[in-house]
Amino acid sequence: MTISEEAAEVLEALWTLEEKGTARREDVMRESDVSISHALLDRLSEEGVITTEKSGIVRLAPKGRKLAEQIIRRHRLAERLICDVLGAEVEESEAAACEFEHVLAEGITNSICTLLGHPRTCPHNRPIPRGDCCRQDLDEVRPIVVPCRQLGVGETARIAYFCTQEHARLLKLSSLGLTPGSRIRLLQKWPSFVLLIDETEIALEEEVARTIYVRQDDGGQSS
Repeated sequence: MTISEEAAEVLEALWTLEEKGTARREDVMRESDVSISHALLDRLSEEGVITTEKSGIVRLAPKGRKLAEQIIRRHRLAERLICDVLGAEVEESEAAACEFEHVLAEGITNSICTLLGHPRTCPHNRPIPRGDCCRQDLDEVRPIVVPCRQLGVGETARIAYFCTQEHARLLKLSSLGLTPGSRIRLLQKWPSFVLLIDETEIALEEEVARTIYVRQDDGGQSS
């Protein structure tokens, strides 16, 4: 079922309000980021997406709950991506996620969820609805991309991205040959991090190593 942006905002607002308790029409209209009319709420009631009780309480109908779950999942995963990968502050993630969630297809959403290690909560500590990808990985949920410091000594990986907004640091890492796609091997963690790249050993402070995120090789250990 395809719904308008305004209808999606109603479902998202109502899901959020139901997490806290119950909601009336006025609460939904106030919670939404866009202008919501009573006519829209009437239409969603007629379509069986929401229900309105005589007391004025509004609830998600089964059809609406399924749609709202998908919207909330995209939004909260977008928040995690914006904070964890792009390094944005939690306060900045909400507005950006509102824009980003509308362009995420289901397959891409599951890919992002897998990339992030199937997170259970958003940066605001609100639960992220589980997807098919999460249910498939119930036995062992591991992120595809991890901080470099989580590698074991001797393990190999490829650099995925750098979680820093400092241009000078990015230039320094690049000058050392550390760029996305580069294959590295962790030689040492203490007293400093030592990486091997193209037969060259590079020592890094832990603070710098913390900003490097890598995609682990399937084989793990390197000979």
